[in-house]
Amino acid sequence: FLGVMPAYSAADDALTTKLVTFYEHKQDSSVPSHQATVLLFDPRNGSLQAIIDGSVITAKRTAAVSAIATKLLMPTSAEVLCILGAGVQAYSHYDIFMELFAFKEVRIWNRTKEKAVKFANTVNGPVQVCSSAQEAVTGADVIITVTMATTPILFGDWVKPGAHINAVGASRPDWRELDDELMKNSVLFVDSREAALTESGDVILSGAEIFAELGEVVKGTKPALPEKTTVFKSLGMAVEDTVAAKFVYDSWSACN
Repeated sequence: FLGVMPAYSAADDALTTKLVTFYEHKQDSSVPSHQATVLLFDPRNGSLQAIIDGSVITAKRTAAVSAIATKLLMPTSAEVLCILGAGVQAYSHYDIFMELFAFKEVRIWNRTKEKAVKFANTVNGPVQVCSSAQEAVTGADVIITVTMATTPILFGDWVKPGAHINAVGASRPDWRELDDELMKNSVLFVDSREAALTESGDVILSGAEIFAELGEVVKGTKPALPEKTTVFKSLGMAVEDTVAAKFVYDSWSACN
């Protein structure tokens, strides 16, 4: 797939578009499944100001949004973090979650165990490599799914009541990471209703009802309900890339 994601933010005085390629690698590959470039324009006249590595921005802003969702939705005494998947998003999520939260235990599972072992040996901090997704998930307070799965790899009967799930993979209308039981028995939050109802197989195929957009919780117009089992379905929004790219450009400009 080739995606074009334009956005304008008057508040940030920023105009961008992200070009992103997405390839479903049938075999493990050294090439990331998602590769991206962000073009930053001057909103006053449309001239091109910068070409920015969109892959880094995508990884960082996706993890940042998951962290915001987790801060609002996770149980108050969260101690165990579980990551399903060991690709680029697993690393970016681990980095920001270790910076912002105080988990006592981190577990990881990946379809290819060697990648999970590499992850555990690469990051700063102890990570337990699990032999199955169920082993990784059982008893976890916060779960992050960042896989290339097309059928469910996370099942409701494994999940601890009151846990919070950040579902980041399965970005196509016919792909799944979470099963029907988990989708229907959790309080569902999304980044965009419109996107979730057209792009997310987890939402579309389960028929789960969307409770709120994350922005509504941030603004205080919808409650967070951290005492419930919650799912945040993340698909990504162009404005996130715009704000991140402008932040990078302004930081660079200040130093030059």
